[in-house]
Amino acid sequence: MKNLFLLFIAFVSAPYGAFSQEAFKITHGPYLQALGETGVNIVWTTNKKAVAWVEIAPADGTHFYERERPKVFAANDGIKTESTVHNVRIDGLQPNTKYRYRVYTQEVLSHESYIIKYGGIAASEVYRTELPVFKTHDPKAERISFAVINDMHQQNDKIRQLLGQVNWADNQLVFFNGDMQNNSRNEAQIFNSFMDTADSIFADRIPMYYARGNHETRGEFAGQFSQYFPTETGKLYYLLRTGPICFVVLDTGEDKPDSDIEYSGIADYDAYRSRQAAWLKEALQRPEYRDAPYKVVIAHIPPFGGWHGEKEVAEKFVPLLNEAGAQIMLSGHLHRNVKRMPESGSAWRFPVLVNSNSSIIKATADRRQLQIEVFDLAGKKIDAVTVQPSR
Repeated sequence: MKNLFLLFIAFVSAPYGAFSQEAFKITHGPYLQALGETGVNIVWTTNKKAVAWVEIAPADGTHFYERERPKVFAANDGIKTESTVHNVRIDGLQPNTKYRYRVYTQEVLSHESYIIKYGGIAASEVYRTELPVFKTHDPKAERISFAVINDMHQQNDKIRQLLGQVNWADNQLVFFNGDMQNNSRNEAQIFNSFMDTADSIFADRIPMYYARGNHETRGEFAGQFSQYFPTETGKLYYLLRTGPICFVVLDTGEDKPDSDIEYSGIADYDAYRSRQAAWLKEALQRPEYRDAPYKVVIAHIPPFGGWHGEKEVAEKFVPLLNEAGAQIMLSGHLHRNVKRMPESGSAWRFPVLVNSNSSIIKATADRRQLQIEVFDLAGKKIDAVTVQPSR
């Protein structure tokens, strides 16, 4: 009885929450970002602040624990980051090579001056499941397949239905072409809206590339976007060369004037698009673009429709793309399927294919052609465009 009494006293005198403290754990991910020929970003989150690292090894048939594997830490300027969002950049990989990886995080209990107290370690599962495997891009590949979805607006069932049409054994990359969520309020929304679903289907082993839409720019959490979707350059616009295709991924910003009341004085997209256009002029002269047999533009807002953002795309980006021989633009935003071929009087000299919010683009490029097809929710082909290789 005395022992029970002492246990009761210990319980009621314990600090509030001591018995309900949530265990340290990985909450979302991991998933791949910015995969290229020689590097990749691996992103995941935890419920408490931690330092993080990745162990990586070639998928060469040896046991992962045959020997000590290289550890690559999440760090900035030589200091390991203490965060709940973990982003490890791994460089020095070999092109066209398969790698497997395991993510680790160690809780940081306190950090005062020189003294850091660490807690437990959370890591991705390894004993009861196979580690995820990804393959770096092959610059000499003559054939490549990719898929595009957009404007899902937090509809996970629709995401599953569309991505369920993809042959993952023969698909090298996926583009999210904007407006995957309604706005950006917090971290949980990102994962509940679409990323947990994407991760459960493909994103831990097949790379996903994001072209930000106008709805990702809205909300108090919008400024954190790049923490979860990093690029190799740190910009939300970039070139991506893989096999015979060079993708030009643009960030088209918002669709209304910066002064619109909806933005509450926080928008500065006209200047942002002007800076992006200056980058684009230079980027389109690079060998990875000039020498590519296929030149594909990924941009959420198309260059037609009459709204301010659409006019900005037409006036600031399209002339540069025309001059550099862009062959097709894949867009979203309109929530309907539209195909605009170049014609007399149009600003663009290439087809513009707008994917709806109820269809998926699946495409394959080889030596002969780039075949782009659009399929509805039922898997019925509803449109197609064929692009010939540039000479």
